[in-house]
Amino acid sequence: MIHRFLPFGRIALACGAATAMLALSGCDLAPNYEQPKFVVPDSWHGQAPFARATPADTVMPMDWWTLFNDPLLTSLEAKLTASNPDLQASAERFIQARAMVVKARSELLPHLALAAGASDNKQSADRLFRYKGETTATDESYGGLASWEPDFWSAIRNHVRAQKQYAQEKAADFALSRLSLQAELASDYVELRGYDAQIAIYEQSIGYYEKALKITQNQLANQAAPRLDVARAQTQLYNTQAAKLDVEAARAVTEHAIAVLTNTAPSGFHIASQSRMLSAQPAIPTGIPSELLQRRPDIAASEREMAQANREIGIARAAFYPHISLNVGGGFAQNGFDLANLANSLWTYGASFELPLFEGGLRRAELQRSWSGYRETRDTYRSKVLNAFREVEDGLSRTDRLNLENNTLEKAVRATLDTQNMTMTLYQGGVGTYLDALFSQVQTLDTRIHQVEVATRLFQADVGLIRALGGGWNVHLMPTMDQTLSIEPLQYSDLHHPAPVGGVTISQDPATFENLRATNAPGGPVIPSP
Repeated sequence: MIHRFLPFGRIALACGAATAMLALSGCDLAPNYEQPKFVVPDSWHGQAPFARATPADTVMPMDWWTLFNDPLLTSLEAKLTASNPDLQASAERFIQARAMVVKARSELLPHLALAAGASDNKQSADRLFRYKGETTATDESYGGLASWEPDFWSAIRNHVRAQKQYAQEKAADFALSRLSLQAELASDYVELRGYDAQIAIYEQSIGYYEKALKITQNQLANQAAPRLDVARAQTQLYNTQAAKLDVEAARAVTEHAIAVLTNTAPSGFHIASQSRMLSAQPAIPTGIPSELLQRRPDIAASEREMAQANREIGIARAAFYPHISLNVGGGFAQNGFDLANLANSLWTYGASFELPLFEGGLRRAELQRSWSGYRETRDTYRSKVLNAFREVEDGLSRTDRLNLENNTLEKAVRATLDTQNMTMTLYQGGVGTYLDALFSQVQTLDTRIHQVEVATRLFQADVGLIRALGGGWNVHLMPTMDQTLSIEPLQYSDLHHPAPVGGVTISQDPATFENLRATNAPGGPVIPSP
């Protein structure tokens, strides 16, 4: 016969009477939570290449990479957002957190169950007091079970709220992961185009040095120059060819990184070279410092972590109060199949009272830990806020100084090119020395390569500044606490993929990202399909 006792309810009692307890039903013991209010500067200290034309220009778009006006970059970013495996994993963590919200909320609802069982039993023939000589018997039973726990001190409710805030934290983590991956792709793409520009410079220089070598060989044949000039020209040519190979290797590695970010096997992925960098510097909407706390996903995640720690204090406080557990169960049992009659019915109920008296400081230690944990999250939150302001100011300083440096180097490039041409003309006319021509060649090549490196760093600094400003994200895009619930109590369909909320999307068709091959665009580079 089945005997099963499940808790029907738990009623928390304070130091008052039962009526007072019922009046306090649903009392929340968590401290009042308020997000810290920081006094921040009115404007940014640094300046960036930013021009306001209309009020719309002050808002960072979510597809911020379009500011660079590069169609290929846009298609790569779309591919990353749709199928990057790390981003998909982050979305799954958010879905798991939503499921934990439903799991926690289930403790607030009644739990119902059915139970049934049967057994066939044989007794020993030598058993004392055996009934009428029978050695075998059957035993069947069935019944219903119910349990429910009234949450008088909001321990369960605070756990549910903490799980909802944790799900919101995971949504912010997804936004941070998406922004980080998008920024990494943009930075890699800028670096790749920087390598393309360097390779183009090396190819131009190699062509120039080949002509210079022929000139020195002609001068040697005419006995107008020593053999040393030929050796110097050859050295310059071969060193430049070697440097070009080194940059090509670096470009290939960067291309492989872009392939992986876009969920493509590097072996079949290639982006066609182009001789120029990106078209122009983007106009970056910086906004004002007070808006930054609402635009950074990492700050939003840290704030939600702080809210969870606040709820943990309420849960720790609830453990100090006594609980009463009511248990009920019932059904039918009989030696045979004739169960459905009142004589074969059974029921049981009971109550237990639990009041902590002495546990060696267990509950006090847990309360102390929860308060300390909350203060830790406040300190972490303040640290993230300060770090966010530092990253923005760093980005503003970099873009400003690198922009000035790049403009100066562009002037230097024009000057060195003129010097290179003039010294070679003088040498060819027998007026100058090849040492002067060689020096100008080295200086020209170094200046041109340095200018491209600075331009690359400038575009990467733009990407870093956009990332520091939140990349167009806003805390209002985060799902509300109610939206974190993934299913309803009586929902039995669409369990594999809950409805997306908070901009956290995940592909429901594995075939969309299981294809690791790249497609060849006619007349263009081999890139993943958008």
